[in-house]
Amino acid sequence: MIPVEVVFNPNWWHLNYGICFDQSFYLDRQTRIESDVIMRKALFDRFRFGESNPSPRPLIGSMMVAGGFFVPALFGVPIKFSDNEAPWPTGLTMTDEEIMQLQPPDLQNTWPMNTLLRDIPVLMDTFGYVIGDFDLDGLFNTALHLRGQRIFMDLMEAPELVDHLFDVLAETYVSLVNLMRGLTGSCSIATNRSIIHVDPSIFLHSNCSISMVSPLLYKKTLLKYELYLAERLQPYGIHHCGENLHQFIHIYNLVPSVFFDVGWGSNVEQVRKACPNSFLNLRLNPVRMLQCTSDEIYQDTLGLLLSVGTPEQVGVCCINMDAGTPDDNVFAMAAAAYDYAQQYHLED
Repeated sequence: MIPVEVVFNPNWWHLNYGICFDQSFYLDRQTRIESDVIMRKALFDRFRFGESNPSPRPLIGSMMVAGGFFVPALFGVPIKFSDNEAPWPTGLTMTDEEIMQLQPPDLQNTWPMNTLLRDIPVLMDTFGYVIGDFDLDGLFNTALHLRGQRIFMDLMEAPELVDHLFDVLAETYVSLVNLMRGLTGSCSIATNRSIIHVDPSIFLHSNCSISMVSPLLYKKTLLKYELYLAERLQPYGIHHCGENLHQFIHIYNLVPSVFFDVGWGSNVEQVRKACPNSFLNLRLNPVRMLQCTSDEIYQDTLGLLLSVGTPEQVGVCCINMDAGTPDDNVFAMAAAAYDYAQQYHLED
């Protein structure tokens, strides 16, 4: 079987099930747990994903939606919450002096981590354990939230500033991931649930913004921080939602990784040849999921899987599907994955 995972945009959940994604969804213990039950039941009733009669779980963070606000918030970036959108880090434009004064935050006493940690004793008393995590985003994404567009110039012109900023961020990520793993056993399911089919403890590092720099510049300036994280946070995976993973994959191969999130538009065949032993999570395009017919989505999914060549070490997902996405397109994605796996094994 080829695993299939779906994540819907908050506007889908708000329109169809009335769930509000204000601050309480993420940081209020009771709201978080109650919303989780509604969402899990909805996925089963609607698509037969998951369990038929879900019970409350001791969640420290929702694993049903993406949205990397957590680390920017630790560094003081204002977060805008709304009923039907993911949390939005509004961004800062820190000066050189402000960047050079940055230090890793005291996680135990900094919002929002301190708020979540206060829930731990209550959850432990009630359930005896804690699960869940939150989308931790990635180093370069967070740097953009702190420095703004100036960070692109910094990569070329301000190596001392870049080194300080990314040293601080990398140290923060190591501390945060180790803290979360120690509490719940996972740290990135909220980034992409597909990792549960490989190893739930994987740290999936989000490189969404890396596609905005050249592979050569990434190798020259940012690869050392990727290696720093990977050496300390095994098992490790790389999320690259851009359409050009194939241009980076030979550099990424220098990083010990067991999982790659493959952005729609990337050359899957090249990626598989470069990484024959890694799990490839193939991402469909949520815009096409919204606008195309089910036959087209079936062919999109089948085409991706044919490019991989075998049904081993591969999964399919679509993340952040909007309100109005036809249910039939979700079924078509799952059907293509099932049909391909069955046909491959029959021919084999």
